[in-house]
Amino acid sequence: MNDVSTWVRAQLARQLFLRVARRMGPAWTGFRLHRPDEFFRRVGTDGLIGFGESYTAGDWDADDLAGLLTALAGEVDTLVPPPLQRLRRLALPRTPPNERGSPAGARRNIPRHYDLSNDLFASFLDETMTYSSAWFADPGAATWADLAPAQHRKIDRLLTQAGVGPGTRLLEIGGGWGELAIRAAGRGAEVVSITLSKEQAELAWERARELRGPGRVEFRLCDYREVDGRYDAIISAEMIEAVGARHWPEYFAVLQRRLAPDGRIALQAITMPHDRMLATLGTHTWVQKHIFPGGMLPSIPAIENLLGGLRIVDRLSLREHYARTLRLWRERYLEQREAISDFGFDETFHRMWTLYLAYSEAGFRSGYLDVWQLTLERRRS
Repeated sequence: MNDVSTWVRAQLARQLFLRVARRMGPAWTGFRLHRPDEFFRRVGTDGLIGFGESYTAGDWDADDLAGLLTALAGEVDTLVPPPLQRLRRLALPRTPPNERGSPAGARRNIPRHYDLSNDLFASFLDETMTYSSAWFADPGAATWADLAPAQHRKIDRLLTQAGVGPGTRLLEIGGGWGELAIRAAGRGAEVVSITLSKEQAELAWERARELRGPGRVEFRLCDYREVDGRYDAIISAEMIEAVGARHWPEYFAVLQRRLAPDGRIALQAITMPHDRMLATLGTHTWVQKHIFPGGMLPSIPAIENLLGGLRIVDRLSLREHYARTLRLWRERYLEQREAISDFGFDETFHRMWTLYLAYSEAGFRSGYLDVWQLTLERRRS
């Protein structure tokens, strides 16, 4: 991109910024622009990716980062003029081919996030090491002390919805650091839990050594497409987001293939509205570039269209609960910032992860994002 084109884009970004600031009014209070020229250059060149990267670089700050992003997310459909919205898909970069969710791509994508460091995740997650939405008794009043019990409450509901009990053959796709698998084994289940994160698998095995109960758990370092056998229950908590849109049909085909005839599936899935999903399909976002390579959030209609021989028999939204979960994680991260620095993470990383956690919280607070527990069974003829 030449200097003239960069300058023109920066001026357009400046005009759009002033329009947004006027529209947002009081919600824009507390926004501080430290390096305007760099900010407008980045936003003009790379859009929302540039907006995120300009925060990481220190071009701007906000007194209430999550509040500002919540206000922006709530107005996302009206802030950009309609003519520019129609050009959105043409202007946005596309997902790089090497980040797509093929077996080889997944083996590159998953470790880029989950193998950063077990110490990093342990610094801001509770002792259950559960990296998905909790289910609080009262999300509005929940504190850090409520988080671990709320994670167990969420896990127990997934296990119950899937019908997990003594002797159940359970497949967990996307097992994290092992809490759900260990809890299922405590119910007497025979569990196979899979992940593509070496760091997760190692810590999960270490934690499972403490298991004393009727069940059994096995952690495997493998892709969901490599699993064999039939299972009475399948649970997958916030795994579909990492699959990638073009591989969603494969994912649901695996669920159907691996489920025993009378089995049940419990999914926990982050979703976005269908029209917004279609508008962003195949594009490359700041979160995909810097946090979750290859990821894509489905919509409920997209999931329903992929079910094939399955049907949804129960659904529960945890949207407010995820907003609170993310707020607690971000507060904890900021409290542990110095310790996290000792693990080798610098100021750029801190700003990137602060933005990621605030941005995610804002998505749920505004209603731009939702998260569902979906219970699936085979269709009955």
